[in-house]
Amino acid sequence: MAKKQKNSKALSEKEGVDQPTRLNPLASERLKKNKTPSTEVIIEGLLSGNKTHLSRALTRIESTAEKHQKQGRQIIEACLPHANKSIRIGVTGVPGVGKSTFIESFGKLLTSKKNKVAVLTVDPSSSLSKGSILGDKTRMEELVKDPNAFIRPSASGDSLGGVAQKTREAIILCEAAGYNNIIIETVGVGQSETAVHSMTDFFLLLKLAGAGDELQGIKRGIMEMADAIVINKADGENIKAAKLAKTEFNRALHLYPPKESGWKPKTLMCSAIKNKGIDKVWQLIEDYLEATKKNDYFQHKRTEQNKFWLLQTIENTLKRDFYNNPKVKGELEKQLALIEANKTSPFEAAANLLSLKG
Repeated sequence: MAKKQKNSKALSEKEGVDQPTRLNPLASERLKKNKTPSTEVIIEGLLSGNKTHLSRALTRIESTAEKHQKQGRQIIEACLPHANKSIRIGVTGVPGVGKSTFIESFGKLLTSKKNKVAVLTVDPSSSLSKGSILGDKTRMEELVKDPNAFIRPSASGDSLGGVAQKTREAIILCEAAGYNNIIIETVGVGQSETAVHSMTDFFLLLKLAGAGDELQGIKRGIMEMADAIVINKADGENIKAAKLAKTEFNRALHLYPPKESGWKPKTLMCSAIKNKGIDKVWQLIEDYLEATKKNDYFQHKRTEQNKFWLLQTIENTLKRDFYNNPKVKGELEKQLALIEANKTSPFEAAANLLSLKG
């Protein structure tokens, strides 16, 4: 029987490998390249149509950090002379109506016509966790791969109406990057229709047949804002219901007074998933643009958009400055405690807070 080796153990420690004294030269170069670019580099890249720099610019304007906000303002200022050269289309409708599927089919039609399409989608933020799924890129898997398309999902945050507060700035940046068709998709709840209508040239309302939407169409506000109603999912056994819904909506549209634009809204049917009727929607938008540019309403509405943008920017700035005021922060805690103890009313507490001077 052979003798066991001296000091042989079941578990033994072997010498390790010496660690390199410095990083791999290639890895070091990659780290240098990934360094955050300057504002000038981002602007130059954005204006040349670089998607990475466009995404970086959008991240800056969406950030609440003071240094990013300053950088964002510089980027917007540099981009303004290159903006306003697009068609801004708002798309809204209740959840489940097929907005993402429609936008993908519509976007692919536009890129096939040598257009550049930017899709700004807004995902609802959780009121509890404040998080958003931001899943529109996965729902538009074909369009996201198109070199002439850019999709940017944003969280609505605490913005009323389901439209991200920075959507207007995002439109400017996308236009400066060379996108001549901007599509804004909303959450489809709350006051989103009003917000989108204030920042777009053409307002498209998607509807479903046989889902009670025919009666919803009678609601005055949304019908008055729509430049076109498109009944989606008009395929298979649903075609008959879609035709009936089209008739009902056309009747409802006749109940409203003429639009300031002189345009008469129309109802169309389509099947986004089967890519049917999408070309008719684009033809209708082109007809609208031709009519409103001829009577100068197009430019008039752009001016109104800028006025609304000004007022909303003032409101957002005042709100942010108010809540960031050190005096307000301290007094707000006190007033919330008094309300919890039933020692004051919300109205009195608000009056006290608003009376504070900087």
